[in-house]
Amino acid sequence: MGRIIVIGGGAAGMMAAVQASSRNNQVLLLEKNEKLGKKIYITGKGRCNLTNACDTEELFQHVLRNRKFLYSAFYSFSNWQVMDFFQNHGLAIKTERGERVFPQSDHASDVIQTLQRVLKQHRVQLRLHTEVTELLSDGKKITGVRIKDNSVLDADAVILATGGCSYCSTGSTGDGYGFAKALGHTVTKRQPALVPLEAGEAWVKELQGLSLRNVKASIRKDGKMLYEDFGEMLFTHYGVSGPLMLSASSIINDQMEHMPLSLSIDLKPALSKEQLDKRILRDFKENQNRCFKNALQKLLPAKLIPVIIRLSNIEPERKVNEITKQGRQELLELIKAFPLTLTRFRDFNEAIITRGGVSVKEVNPSTMESRLVQGLYFAGEVLDLDALTGGFNLQIAWSTGYLAGNSIALANA
Repeated sequence: MGRIIVIGGGAAGMMAAVQASSRNNQVLLLEKNEKLGKKIYITGKGRCNLTNACDTEELFQHVLRNRKFLYSAFYSFSNWQVMDFFQNHGLAIKTERGERVFPQSDHASDVIQTLQRVLKQHRVQLRLHTEVTELLSDGKKITGVRIKDNSVLDADAVILATGGCSYCSTGSTGDGYGFAKALGHTVTKRQPALVPLEAGEAWVKELQGLSLRNVKASIRKDGKMLYEDFGEMLFTHYGVSGPLMLSASSIINDQMEHMPLSLSIDLKPALSKEQLDKRILRDFKENQNRCFKNALQKLLPAKLIPVIIRLSNIEPERKVNEITKQGRQELLELIKAFPLTLTRFRDFNEAIITRGGVSVKEVNPSTMESRLVQGLYFAGEVLDLDALTGGFNLQIAWSTGYLAGNSIALANA
């Protein structure tokens, strides 16, 4: 029987605490917020995208950094085991477009309540409003933690699951990086990831709230293609967001200091240029006696039309039957390559995850234990791991949390 302390009551910390509590270990879960799972409440727009129902092997394709490190974690506690875990503990789930898995209720709070129930069943002790200030060791082995009132809590093992720097309002303020550094661990450069992007065009404000589905986005730097994909995106008052753009931000993350970049949006990717030209001709024929500004309603979202008209250089009041072939061609090119200039990434306050963290080279991938300090384990976003949207980052949290907790349970059996 061992005394285990888990620091951080997020997804990874709660899963780690549940697993560590087996084999009669005494587990204490410390959370500095007033409640558990504060970040889970806001994931998936408050619905909580639990995981992804793809083949387990496909999980790795959606991890952007250090995917090989996750081999043991993903196969110790796969996406299918995550789904079984929640269903076996009373949470009904459903699978949506893109194989994304959500609670059937669409309430993230139900995920947290399920975890709280399991923690209680496993007799995990919980202390909220408890901020750790230091990890304690004898130079080789972890011995406990110091908390804000300067008191010391002894431990045979500690799991560091403090999260990253993203969504700072949820308590993810990067504390764990300092703790790890103080014990000799390397912490790689941290940057906001899965984060919205700002655009330089003033008219982008006019498009605020406009959501585009099934479009193709291409991002280039000096003509070189950096990113290209299909999906859904959203315009904001400062630029672009939504799944397509959030994924783009993580893939082009290394360009953060090399802005601006060129974004081109194909608004009609299902149509070739020839097919789109026929479609425009058909719409123009139906509206031949109307003004150009009133002839695009069937072709484009209403909010986008004034901007398209302005960029097309065709007079809004010009009759459709007076538009030249060249004018029509320029409109077609604009629809197939709607241009924006990406000027900067938004900051950690709006980032879903953190890129960078505790170097995985100093962590045993089979156990999540530190290679430098015996009895110190890591789980979740504090590690230098990040993935695309779709439930993959929460899968990393569940899997690494499970493996860390299970490894401790076996070590202290």
